[in-house]
Amino acid sequence: MERVLGIGGYFVRAADPTALHDWYRDCLGLETDPHGLWEPEPGPTVFAAFEADTDYFGSRQQQTMLNFRVRDLDAMLAQLRAKGAAVDDETQEMDGVGRFGWVTDPEGTRIELWQPS
Repeated sequence: MERVLGIGGYFVRAADPTALHDWYRDCLGLETDPHGLWEPEPGPTVFAAFEADTDYFGSRQQQTMLNFRVRDLDAMLAQLRAKGAAVDDETQEMDGVGRFGWVTDPEGTRIELWQPS
């Protein structure tokens, strides 16, 4: 059986694609080449399905949620707050998995940040 090898891309609609790209670069440090190619550091990736009525993604209109691994969740959340980003006050910890925090990008998409255990 053929298998997928990993995430090949994540594509989002945006009212202002350039501004949204700049926000991800300036606030999250997501550096891409002119074609959008980003080479993340090696590490785990979670694929999970949630119940259709979950509030975990924020808005019910949001069908998927992007999760970024981070080295230091507290430092990342502080950096985002300093840049005026919409950061949730709440963080969560899951034994054996790590810590989680959330930010909403300028287009209203909730993003999860994960500091693995």
